[in-house]
Amino acid sequence: MNLESFFMKAPFSLKSGIHPDDNKAFSAALPVREIPLPKRLTVSLSMHLGAPAKPIVTIGNMVAYGQRIADAGGFISSPVHAPAAGKIVAIDNAVTPLGRMAPAIVIETEPGDNNAPFHPIDWPTAKPADLIARVAEAGVVGMGGAGFPTNVKLSPPSEKPIDTLILNGAECEPYLTGDHRMMLEHASAIWTGCRIIRKILNTKTIRIAIEDNKPDAIAAMQAAIDAAPESGADVQVVALRTCYPQGAEKQQIYSVTGRKVPAGGLPMDVGCLVENVSTTLAIFNAVVRGLPLTHRVITVSGDAVATPSNLLVPNGTPFAELIDFCGGAKPDFCKLVSGGPMMGFAQADATATTGKTTSGLLLLSASRTRLFTSQACISCGRCVDACPMSLMPTELSQCIEANDIAAAEALNVLDCFECGSCAFVCPAHRPMVQHMRRAKAVILANRKK
Repeated sequence: MNLESFFMKAPFSLKSGIHPDDNKAFSAALPVREIPLPKRLTVSLSMHLGAPAKPIVTIGNMVAYGQRIADAGGFISSPVHAPAAGKIVAIDNAVTPLGRMAPAIVIETEPGDNNAPFHPIDWPTAKPADLIARVAEAGVVGMGGAGFPTNVKLSPPSEKPIDTLILNGAECEPYLTGDHRMMLEHASAIWTGCRIIRKILNTKTIRIAIEDNKPDAIAAMQAAIDAAPESGADVQVVALRTCYPQGAEKQQIYSVTGRKVPAGGLPMDVGCLVENVSTTLAIFNAVVRGLPLTHRVITVSGDAVATPSNLLVPNGTPFAELIDFCGGAKPDFCKLVSGGPMMGFAQADATATTGKTTSGLLLLSASRTRLFTSQACISCGRCVDACPMSLMPTELSQCIEANDIAAAEALNVLDCFECGSCAFVCPAHRPMVQHMRRAKAVILANRKK
C-alpha cells in the first residue's frame, strides 16, 4: 500500500527515545469484544488526576446506568457515573492499579437498559461553553494515561489561544492496541469528536499523528476526513516515525510542529493542544450520543494469557474477570502489569479493578521478566542519550539516591514524565523511574506545605 500519496511524514523527528519490540501482533488484528456484565463492579472515585470524586449515593440505593454516583471533588476532578444498573452495596476504600487505596463504590449489578442519560447536543450550532459543560458533566478525562479532566484542558486562558490541535493516535507503548482498534472501528466518530474540539477551541490547524507502524489506521482516519471535510481548517494526517515515547505530548508537538515546550511549561504555552484518540471518541459519545464515560477499551495481552483480546469493559471490572474471560493464564505466567510494560504498574494480584485510565492488562511469562540487582552508575551516558526530555538521568538518580532532593529539583526532575526510557537502557539496572517518582513526590508535598 502506497500511503505517501495521502499522508504527510512528520517534519521533525525525536533525537532521543528507544526502540523496544512493540509486541502488538498479539492483539492488533483482533476486533473489540464486549465482556459480559460482571456481577459486581468496584468503581473507584479516583480514576482521574486531582481530587477524588465525592459520593452522592448511599448503601442500599438503586442506581440506573449512567446515573451520577459521585460529584467532582474540586476544580481538578471529575464526576463518576454508574457503569451499570444495580444496587449500592458498599462505599469503602479499595486498591487501585497504582497500588494505592482510594474511595470506591461497589455496585451489585443487574440487567437493565443502557439508555443514554443525557440528551444529544447539535454540536455545529451549540455554544463552546455548552460543549465544555457536557464534557465535564459526562466525566470525560484523558484516556492516554494521565486522566486529566478534559473540560479543564479544553478551557485554556484567553491569553494562550490554541492554534494547533493534535490528535494523538501514536499508541507507542508496546503491546497496547486499543487506540489502534478505535481508529479502525470508529474513525468517523473520532473525526467528529475532533471537529467538536476544534469548534470549542476555534483552531485553524488540525494534525492527526499516528505512528507509521499503523498504516491501516492512517488510511482509516484519512478516509473519515475525506468523507466529512472540515471547511476552513488545515487538516493533515501525520505519520510519525515509530519510536518510544513518540506518544508523549511534548515530544509529539515537536515531531509535528517543531515547537519546543519550555521546561516546566505546558502545550498551551506554544499554542498547541494534544488529545488522545480514545478521549476524542469519549467526547463524541458525550456530546452526540449523550453517554458518560463509563466504559473503555482495554488490551489484554502478553505471552502468558490464553487468548489476547481487545475488550470493551465497564469501569470497576476486576482484573481477575478479564483474565478469566480471555481463557486464563498459561502455566508459565509470571508477572501481571496494569498498562504497558514501560509505564505500567506491576500488580501483586488480580484484585484491582479497571478505570477510565486503564489501557491494558499484560500477563508475562518468566522468559519476558528479568530479575536483577541494581548496581552503581557506570557513567556510560546511555540514559542521557535516551531521555526524551533532555534531562541528565544519571545525575538525577545519584542526587536522589543521596537524598539531595533540592539538587534534583534544580536539575528539572519535575519535567520527567516517567517514560522509563532511562531504566530500559541502563546496563547497571538502576531503578531510575522509582528515583524520579520519589523526588517528584517529595517536591510536590513540600510545595503543598
